Amino acid sequence: MPGFPLPLVIIGVVALMSIRLVTEYDRLVLFVLGKFWKISGPGPVLVVPGIMSAQKVSLRTVVLDVPPQDVITKDNISIKVNAVLYFRVVDPQKAILMVENYIYATSQIAQTTLRSVLGKLDMEDLLANRDKINAELAIILDSHTGPWGIKVANVEVKNVDLPPEMMRAMAKQAEAERERRAKVIHAEGELQASVKLGEAAEILGRNPASIQLRYLQTLTDIAAEKNSTTIFPVPIDMISMFLKKN
Repeated sequence: MPGFPLPLVIIGVVALMSIRLVTEYDRLVLFVLGKFWKISGPGPVLVVPGIMSAQKVSLRTVVLDVPPQDVITKDNISIKVNAVLYFRVVDPQKAILMVENYIYATSQIAQTTLRSVLGKLDMEDLLANRDKINAELAIILDSHTGPWGIKVANVEVKNVDLPPEMMRAMAKQAEAERERRAKVIHAEGELQASVKLGEAAEILGRNPASIQLRYLQTLTDIAAEKNSTTIFPVPIDMISMFLKKN
């Protein structure tokens, strides 16, 4: 049985080596003789060695952890802040041609943007308006990475590490605020009680007999407690008679 010609064997081996399988979530950026040709995938893609080259780009969302950054807030408080960035490639051609390493470039621009944005805020704004800050960071980063074919989906500030002395000061402030609210609530309760007592005194003053009924009700309440001592209240009218004689 005659063997296969050597040129056909070489061509067959080269053809097998040239086939690359691209998954559903990847794309191949193809170059022919160093020039951009097209975006291919998913499925089998022919990449001829020596003539063509390819770089694979993933279209899945990348979760990038932004390292802790030293930030000085607008009110001169030194803190450490880290964040997490969610982005994905929407244009593989730009991601390869416009920037050398799009993941590293996105990480660096995220770090500088985090420092610059948070440095314009006061500490109270940073702690209270977290959602607003995240939205502002996402808009700024998306505008910077858009020319690279990258879409920033979301940015989340994770941790804000405060100095120990700042944490103690904030704890004292929170405690003082709680005491202030307690005093205000107590004062409002005293005011409402005085108003109700005034209204009750006015109603009882219209009918003196109701005062005696109130005395009897008080005695009933005391007797219900099974106390050994029973207090008999003296009517105020009896005392007022002696006061008038004096």
